[in-house]
Amino acid sequence: MPVPPTVAARSSATPTPTLAAPPTRPAPRAHRRTDTPPAGAAMEKKGEQAAGDVVRWAVFCCALVPVVLVVYGTSLAGAAGAALGLVSVTAACRLLLRRSERGLRAETPHGGHRR
Repeated sequence: MPVPPTVAARSSATPTPTLAAPPTRPAPRAHRRTDTPPAGAAMEKKGEQAAGDVVRWAVFCCALVPVVLVVYGTSLAGAAGAALGLVSVTAACRLLLRRSERGLRAETPHGGHRR
């Protein structure tokens, strides 16, 4: 009985695909613009904005969570207790954020400690 054509009967001379060379990156710039502010100043502003955003979102959640708790059936006293707890945690976190920002500002090159 003859054997039907299978994979073994196929030629192994099929061309294999070749990989293209990876794209090359452009050479880095050799000079630096002098009209831009130093990177540290931009980072300080970005950090202050991020801390402000965190505090704003926390205040929003302090107002939203009690409303959601009341809608889902929690008593007003329970929602008020949750709101009070959230407000106290938010206030403590805000205090710590501000204190760390002041400490970082004191360590910048203008303060003389950080290099």
